[in-house]
Amino acid sequence: MLPADYLEEKTNEELLEMYRKEGKLEVKQALTLRHLYIVKTIAIQMRSVYAGTLQMEDIINEGVIAIMKGIDRYDPERDNKFETFISRRIRGMIIDLVRKNDWMPRDFRKQVKAMEDARVALDRTLGRQPSDEEIAEHMGMDIRKFRKLQRMSVMMNVLSLDMITDDEGEHQSLQLSSGDMDSQPEKAFLKGESRQILAEAIESLKEKEKLVVSLYYVEELNMGQIAQILQVSEPRISQIHSSAIRKLKAYMSNYQ
Repeated sequence: MLPADYLEEKTNEELLEMYRKEGKLEVKQALTLRHLYIVKTIAIQMRSVYAGTLQMEDIINEGVIAIMKGIDRYDPERDNKFETFISRRIRGMIIDLVRKNDWMPRDFRKQVKAMEDARVALDRTLGRQPSDEEIAEHMGMDIRKFRKLQRMSVMMNVLSLDMITDDEGEHQSLQLSSGDMDSQPEKAFLKGESRQILAEAIESLKEKEKLVVSLYYVEELNMGQIAQILQVSEPRISQIHSSAIRKLKAYMSNYQ
């Protein structure tokens, strides 16, 4: 067994080279502990991505595993600096975890209906518009989960066929002057059939398109934040966003 002081005196590069040649577990463990700060830093940066779905402790635990696997796969002749290499793997690991936990609940429509029913019931009981906290308590739901459900519902409205996407990828809802609520696209879009079609349309997107839609509309991140998470340029995120919207419109136009 190597003395602890001996390992402490070595640089990260020396430890990586030592592990490549000797494959000793204690060297791998020392390297993992030295790079644990990267997991914690990225976990904090991306907290808004997984909040309500995963705990930071889950991210850190998975991050330790990602570092250990990364040490085995790292090739200094092919890959970038190890810190850069492992940072990308950890970001990818967090995104994969979010995907596996399914950002859109399978019983989404049922939950939205329960939310609206609770809002109506409390409005009658209280004689006023209930707060988010009151509705969440009435539903027996954590307030963070409730607000995420709200954002998902809003996303379903925003992503209607009446959404205008300009050349820069910006979006805005089409405003109609009619006072008839049934003629408003936002009102019509709340119908279960349209919501289900949109959910299916989103599932038909490529993984990166689906992720950008999720981060933008559900997690309410801006293009710059998403670009930082996915390690691409902001214009590229706008392109992916615009492509996703065009595909959603084309998919849904078949059901008009």
